[in-house]
Amino acid sequence: MSHQLLSLTGVGVSFGPVQALSEVTLQVHRGEFIALVGANGSGKTSLLQALHGLLPLTGRRTVARHCGPQVMVFQRPFMLRLSVRRNLLLALWLAGVPRAERAARAQEAMQRAGLMAMMDRPARSLSGGQQQRLALARAWSVRPDVLFLDEPTANLDPSAKHEIETLLAGFKAAGLTLIMSTHNLGQAKRLASRVVYLDRGKIRADLPVADFFNQDALDARLQLFLKGELTWDLL
Repeated sequence: MSHQLLSLTGVGVSFGPVQALSEVTLQVHRGEFIALVGANGSGKTSLLQALHGLLPLTGRRTVARHCGPQVMVFQRPFMLRLSVRRNLLLALWLAGVPRAERAARAQEAMQRAGLMAMMDRPARSLSGGQQQRLALARAWSVRPDVLFLDEPTANLDPSAKHEIETLLAGFKAAGLTLIMSTHNLGQAKRLASRVVYLDRGKIRADLPVADFFNQDALDARLQLFLKGELTWDLL
């Protein structure tokens, strides 16, 4: 078994009277690509943010001593009023990367994301797919141990989605640990090594990707979800 980086034990998250997560226990190991799936309102984004330490919670969140930086890319990434290249350089500065390394790292990230021809363009002038690639390049450039992704291809056209998936597949092949919330089951099947299914704020399945899509082994509500017949999770 690979090294454990993060874990949640008996975690609950609430927003006023709404219990977003309840008794969640989960371990994340180095090199995994975990897809968080479930109906709208099931707790995917809350789980992603709890893992990243962004939410107050009950229970315990543990980060291994050998776990390095963790970075999150949101569904609508924030672009600074700077060029593509300067967005990267500023992120590297904020991450404490030595000045002598920043230019090379920024160039490597732009090459990886197919953005070299746009390096001097204002980041906010890019298309939605290009901005998402820049957000991923910016996150990757700081060499995180864990990359969190909240619906990274939502609202993108098929071509842009394919570009993002290709970039993520490359991150996975390089050994980066990724945790992604998604409504796109085909995407989960193509990219993930493990699928965590949430239903009403609880983890109902946590399986290798091949086992998750074997409907004969799953409970009735999960089968409904996989058939597209359980789209809202109302408590």
